[in-house]
Amino acid sequence: MHKLKTSDIDLSIVIVTWNAKKYVEECLASIVEQTGFGGVEVILVDNASTDGTPDLVQDEYPQVRLIRNDRNLGFAAANNIGLRETTGEYIFLINSDVVVPKDCLVTLLNYMRQNPDIGLLGPQMRGTKGEVRRSTMRFPTVWNSFCHAVALDAVFSRSKTWGGFLMHDFGHDRVTDVDVLNGWFWVTRREAMEKVGLLDERFFIYGEDIDWSYRYHQAGWRVVFFPGAAALHYGGASSSNAPIRFYIEMQQANLQYWEKHSRPPAKFAYLACSWIHHVLRVVGYTAVYAVQRSKRAMAGYKVKRSVASIAWLSGLRREAR
Repeated sequence: MHKLKTSDIDLSIVIVTWNAKKYVEECLASIVEQTGFGGVEVILVDNASTDGTPDLVQDEYPQVRLIRNDRNLGFAAANNIGLRETTGEYIFLINSDVVVPKDCLVTLLNYMRQNPDIGLLGPQMRGTKGEVRRSTMRFPTVWNSFCHAVALDAVFSRSKTWGGFLMHDFGHDRVTDVDVLNGWFWVTRREAMEKVGLLDERFFIYGEDIDWSYRYHQAGWRVVFFPGAAALHYGGASSSNAPIRFYIEMQQANLQYWEKHSRPPAKFAYLACSWIHHVLRVVGYTAVYAVQRSKRAMAGYKVKRSVASIAWLSGLRREAR
């Protein structure tokens, strides 16, 4: 197995976790196996987990620097706590439900060294069956938000024009500059991060990846998807604890992005798209629930999720953090 050598490594790894103990153990084991901790620092920031995660890290991985928050500060704020403690020239931000295969870290590190104009780099995301999963986006616009609302991005998934901001038309099989790298696994260089700034802590969870990618572009740095390295991402390790709550958090984060980077008419157009999206989902999935017994569990959840979103859009519901 290829080991990362002290002589050619200067990297920091930041991991944020909240009640994801079973994933954290696998994540840390995969990282420790590769690094041997020669010239590498690993910082884990725990957002007040109650499932024993901090004790696991303290007892089983003493070489990991553990930071315990007294409450759940959210993804962006917790990452910033870790980022402020890093010393490496290259910084990896890795979700707690990621398993890092051998040579992944060194491959990403070498690619960053070979391409000094890249500010933010992301590997290929794999699912539990080895399938390639989506990990990039286009910047949201009124048009691609509308396409998503009325499901044109699903009907014309291979079309760049109609395919929407989720980039269904991109196979994630080639190196390419992208608008957004989703925040499951990032590599950045300190020089770039110091110019761009830390994550915006107004984003509790979700949306910070769109905002950070946008700011890298604005600062003149490339944002690149690199399938030459891949990692397993389980997905939803923390959000599965309260899926509807976290879905509403995603709606709020999207709105925050529009408020930060768009003019009022565009923001209101986006809100209109959101209304259309959820009303159509309630109608559509109610019909599915009525006629397809085998899909009732899925359809019932989707109806409940969109009803909660409509309540949030109406100002009738505010999610507690």
